[in-house]
Amino acid sequence: MNPPQVKLVQDSFAKVVPIADQAAVIFYDRLFEIAPAVKAMFPADLKEQRKKLMAALAIVVDGLSKLETILPAASALAKRHIAYGARPEHYAVVGSALLWTLEKGLGESWTPEVASAWAAAYGALSDFMITEAYGRPQPAE
Repeated sequence: MNPPQVKLVQDSFAKVVPIADQAAVIFYDRLFEIAPAVKAMFPADLKEQRKKLMAALAIVVDGLSKLETILPAASALAKRHIAYGARPEHYAVVGSALLWTLEKGLGESWTPEVASAWAAAYGALSDFMITEAYGRPQPAE
């Protein structure tokens, strides 16, 4: 990610913060709509989970300009997710739900540039987390 993309993500997330609770509800509703099988990985009461999601997003978004400060926590989170049943293919589904949620939450502020910046941020972080949790893909023999 380049500095203008980091700024776009940070500025747009600042607009989500006032509607954080609603955004988290929208996110999980969307996630379970597009990937109903993952619902079993979550508690029935999502109240705390929604808070954790928004807190994690805030930390990541804040740390985008200084990635070295968030990568150790992202690595640990990725490894913990294995125990919850998360698999590498789930990261794309989560990314899709996240971007959809941001588009709905930001409305007219969701421009092609903002979308591209968020996609770059999520792509970079999810690639890192997948590698940390599962290792680098091995070439076929």
